[in-house]
Amino acid sequence: MSMERNLRRTVLPNGLIVLTERMEHLRSVAMGVWIKSGSRAEEAEINGISHFVEHMVFKGTRHRSAQHIAREMDSIGGNLDAFTGKETICFNVKSLAEHVPIALDVLSDLVLNPVFASNDIERERDVILEEIKIDEDNPDILVHELFTQNFWKDHPLGKPILGTTTTVAKLNQTRLLDYHAGRFHSGNMVFSAAGNLEHDAFIQSVAEKFAALHPGKLPSELPAPPSSAKILLRNKKALEQVQICLGVPAPPIADENRFSVLILNTVLGGGMSSRLFQTIREERGMAYSVYSDMTPYRDTGALCVYAGTSANKTLETIDLIMAEFARLKQEALSEEELTRAKDQLKGNILMGLESSNSRMANLARQEIYFGQFFSNDEIIARIEAVQPEDVQQMAQALFDPGHIAVTLLGRLDGIKLTRSRLVC
Repeated sequence: MSMERNLRRTVLPNGLIVLTERMEHLRSVAMGVWIKSGSRAEEAEINGISHFVEHMVFKGTRHRSAQHIAREMDSIGGNLDAFTGKETICFNVKSLAEHVPIALDVLSDLVLNPVFASNDIERERDVILEEIKIDEDNPDILVHELFTQNFWKDHPLGKPILGTTTTVAKLNQTRLLDYHAGRFHSGNMVFSAAGNLEHDAFIQSVAEKFAALHPGKLPSELPAPPSSAKILLRNKKALEQVQICLGVPAPPIADENRFSVLILNTVLGGGMSSRLFQTIREERGMAYSVYSDMTPYRDTGALCVYAGTSANKTLETIDLIMAEFARLKQEALSEEELTRAKDQLKGNILMGLESSNSRMANLARQEIYFGQFFSNDEIIARIEAVQPEDVQQMAQALFDPGHIAVTLLGRLDGIKLTRSRLVC
């Protein structure tokens, strides 16, 4: 498959895809079960159920109590974790190579045999409601959440992964069991592992644990939502700063021009040498935190700029962001700036693959989004191929004043923001 990485891909008779990467220099193995649909495949009234199920599988299975799971993992020094995204749910475990049989047994038991006991559901509901409050109390998270809800309005992609206090309150055992049966099947799942493993023996062990899974039907998802270029001003007097989140629609994750977008984002706000950081923080001292971020999905994406500043500097900060958008549209990057962005991007990607956990995740994501595997050499060649005019054309396509959405959150003190200001 790839000369530089020792990879294998096996499809089990029931359709489960198993990916492995052998890393002989390590003492550990990281394993992950990836469900290929997250919160964006939820109906509005059960928003938050993917995340609720992710929590609940740790509360006990047909063979183990929650305490049993915790003790068994601690006894081998293993690390068991999970997360929910808009398009995936992942359950993962990392252990020393000699403890893989126990770690795999616990991981497969969690995923395949949760019981969703009613009293555990009530307790965990309270935990998740507290988690929702934490996000509402964190202005940086809240402004992004408000932005996303308005940007992809009335579409599951715009809804919060955690759900809302209203939707979480209504989730019950029947709904959780139905959801688990409808999503957790071999046709909607990828198993990936990286570390000190022997491919054939490992695949045999996985096949034994997951043999009883049925292929199932893939859950239906709504097509990509149109973005909404809304200006939302939300007053929150308790905040000292105004949080700015400003964004535009961007290409999906597997887009042919994705490396041009990544370089554009790196130059704009992807680090300490980026234009936004240098202009807004270093030269003007107007914000402590300022950055840009790419969030790509299967069929759409967003490029967002975030800054936190004082109310009296908010409009000037927006003007400076617009000026950087305009400059990227009007002027091609210099060779020096382009090279610096390429080197930064290559460093981030290669350093991001140093652990077995990140390799395991990288394998699964490439399978889910691309259906093929790109070697490091191929990725670096694609980055190197980007030219100044590619980045400029991407800026011209993305930074359309009619498509810019803005959310301001904080003590707004009568700030007025109209579309006439969003000129770039």
